Amino acid sequence: MTYRILCVEDNPEIGRMLVERLADEGHHCDRVSDGESALIALEGGASVAGYDLVMLDLMLPGLDGLEVCRRLRRQDSRTPVLMVTAKAAIRDVVLGLEIGADDYVTKPFHMSILLARVQALLRRHRHPDAGDDGIVETPPMVHGELVIDSDRHRVTLAGHALQLTAKEFALLALFARHPGHSFTRGELLDRVWGEEFDGYDHTVNTHINRLRNKIETDPARPRFIQTVWGIGYRFADEERNLS
Repeated sequence: MTYRILCVEDNPEIGRMLVERLADEGHHCDRVSDGESALIALEGGASVAGYDLVMLDLMLPGLDGLEVCRRLRRQDSRTPVLMVTAKAAIRDVVLGLEIGADDYVTKPFHMSILLARVQALLRRHRHPDAGDDGIVETPPMVHGELVIDSDRHRVTLAGHALQLTAKEFALLALFARHPGHSFTRGELLDRVWGEEFDGYDHTVNTHINRLRNKIETDPARPRFIQTVWGIGYRFADEERNLS
């Protein structure tokens, strides 16, 4: 299947290499070299068919990649964003994840690893909860006022629709399918980001915090996603815990 990818990269050599390799994989890739052009391309792409993935460098002339991601997320909560950046410090990666990026690759990168990350994000974007055959026929999961509809990739809380990123939705759906089950951070990284993802446990913490801010009345006293000290996280397993 051919996907539409927007590559935001100001280095001509790296940009050309990415476009060529993605084309070899059967995808259509547009490249821009600055933040303003990225926003224009995203607005134009959304009016036609939309992009299936945004590969975003953080260090760009003019408008930087973080601001591009921030503005994109105000309008679009679902399109996966893959940061490709030379800023490898944990604080830079965490900041990118906090404002809505789904994954990251640091420069210099191995092309096979980057392509694996791209394919993993594309699969989850198109079929976030699908089985091996790609067919999803499941009723919504109802936990108190929280309703998770995997078929429509829709989450509502007390009847109000929530805007979740692809990773946030994948985390929530995984938890809701296994209420009461305690997941370690490593297990969550493997199941949601994929075994090829060489990330930090803090990646999970960041996404859990963002998810709690969206689904919890009081994120400091979560009803849905509970911390299991010394292990990781679990979803509340009894409806009385949600009231």
